[in-house]
Amino acid sequence: MQKLPHIRLLDFDDPDLGPLADMDRMNLLEVIEDSHGYGSTIVTGQLRIGHWHETIGEPSIADAILDRLFHNVYKIKLKGDSMLRSDGLGYT
Repeated sequence: MQKLPHIRLLDFDDPDLGPLADMDRMNLLEVIEDSHGYGSTIVTGQLRIGHWHETIGEPSIADAILDRLFHNVYKIKLKGDSMLRSDGLGYT
């Protein structure tokens, strides 16, 4: 955690791993709080923002995390079919 303020880019790749346990929830909040304002954060995935509270689990902690993540945000929404689907690999 001491190195986090020096990280210029924090990337959360597909954070929809199911409901978070108490310790995971607190660790995520701590990482986001410690890096907030020091660099950039990229969140990529298919979990819609409206479902983050459900996944995080604790409303007040979810609010704190989302407030920090979306305080100064650029949202890029990609459209089109998945490259995996077009390759015929059977992913849905």
